Amino acid sequence: MDIKNTYWFLFHDDELLVKDVEGISTILSDSDIKLLRLNPINAQNIGTLHEQECLIANLEDETLPEGFSWKKVRPLYGNMEEECFWFACRALHIMNWMKTSKFCGCCGTLMNASQQELAMQCPSCGHITYPRISPAIIVAVTRGDQILLARSNRFPPNRYSVIAGFVEPGESLEDCVQRELKEEVGVEVHSINYFGNQPWPFPDSLMIAFTAKCSTEKITIDNQEIVEAGWFSAHNLPDIPDKLSVARRLIDWFVEKQSIPHT
Repeated sequence: MDIKNTYWFLFHDDELLVKDVEGISTILSDSDIKLLRLNPINAQNIGTLHEQECLIANLEDETLPEGFSWKKVRPLYGNMEEECFWFACRALHIMNWMKTSKFCGCCGTLMNASQQELAMQCPSCGHITYPRISPAIIVAVTRGDQILLARSNRFPPNRYSVIAGFVEPGESLEDCVQRELKEEVGVEVHSINYFGNQPWPFPDSLMIAFTAKCSTEKITIDNQEIVEAGWFSAHNLPDIPDKLSVARRLIDWFVEKQSIPHT
């Protein structure tokens, strides 16, 4: 492949190869590829960033000179230019999909990357598969001047967040909000309103955020996904997610709403 003006998103075991410049992580460019004497194979075009072509590829665990390193993508937030960070998330999502879509789900033949679109196509039966995107709702439920927060068994100790869950077949987003809340904390809600969305490539989610008001206040946790839950005011919040996530945006929205004088 001819090397042009290109950003290279090179991965090894879910880690991204980055260049460290004065404490900031940057995406590799053509000159870096030449400097490191890398020869990425089976590179896939995933779009443009800053009007430059972007390619992804897998590499072996190369021995790297000072100033280059393998890093997990999520911790790069705040240590990489934000637009580059979110494109790195896109690259990670696509790379994980390509790794898990090597073989045709219909006939088992090794798949090829399409040259016309972002897809994998079977050379035997023609079956085409596209990047997997798993929609999930996430919802801030309020009760007056309090917000419902819960602690999942997957969270770090003492970490709480808003309720989230994957959309099931045949379900509307609003139906999913109602079901997840009922299943996980036993709460019913009304006034479900769209808030925003966020791609979340860990590994392949699209988070669709809502706000809602509680109809029932009693909390009954499922003791499976949720181990603790409660109503919290803006002045006594527990440990909450960092600013990377739409979960934090929902909680910040609640806090800001409490500081606005009522008329």
